[in-house]
Amino acid sequence: MRSDTASHAALATLATLPVKGRAPQTGYDRAQFGQAWTDDVTVPDGHNGCDTRNDILSRDLTSIIYKPSTRNCAVATGTLHDPYTGRTISFTRGESTSTAVQIDHVVALSDAWQTGAQQLSSEQRQNLANDPRELLAVDGPTNEAKGDGDAATWLPPNKSFRCTYVADQVQVKSAYHLWVTPAEKAAMTAVLTHCSNPPAATPSPSSTRTPSPSSTHTSPLPLVPTTTAPQPADVYYANCAAARAAGAAPLYRGQPGYRAGLDRDHDGIACE
Repeated sequence: MRSDTASHAALATLATLPVKGRAPQTGYDRAQFGQAWTDDVTVPDGHNGCDTRNDILSRDLTSIIYKPSTRNCAVATGTLHDPYTGRTISFTRGESTSTAVQIDHVVALSDAWQTGAQQLSSEQRQNLANDPRELLAVDGPTNEAKGDGDAATWLPPNKSFRCTYVADQVQVKSAYHLWVTPAEKAAMTAVLTHCSNPPAATPSPSSTRTPSPSSTHTSPLPLVPTTTAPQPADVYYANCAAARAAGAAPLYRGQPGYRAGLDRDHDGIACE
């Protein structure tokens, strides 16, 4: 988890990002961001003689063995301590095995396209797609489950990594002058605020005493974002699918529509 200082810095940067609705996906194609994993970029590791995918594998894996005669470029095997799930994954290069570890664009390229990347030059888009700040080696199936989701619709299952994940999204959006949607900003704000104000530590047994009712302390709840559109006080969602269809997910404790039955892990955020 990032430090309080880093979370506060990410919140400050988030406050500078424009907030707009999502632009149409019209014209989006992966080719709009250049050749996949090209080395022909002006971001860090560009023009180093190794493609971007292998650059990120080399950065994020441990116990690496390189394919012979590739000048320590092509990763043959290695171990990933996956940030999205917390699992340890063995990587073996091969047609049927390489997909176990995939390189995720932290800000999905489709999301980037719909939040300002259409206005970037082709060179800028190619840099974005290959920028190390935008890329992570992660568990393949989890990456596929994320799809084109933004912070309002998908967060890593590993909760201890969510602060870092959202802060990285903010950094990328700021660097490439992208905007955030109202729902996306609300979700980012909730995550980063919770990181900046973690629950109080449990006191040691030697200092434990039974507090009086007037001094009972409770851990802070996730912030209810002020940017969330108002909803009727009696709104009810039968399930998370209904909440997502209404554009209301995720739901935060205290918001109309939130109920404990939708908050399966009881963390104050339902329909994550």
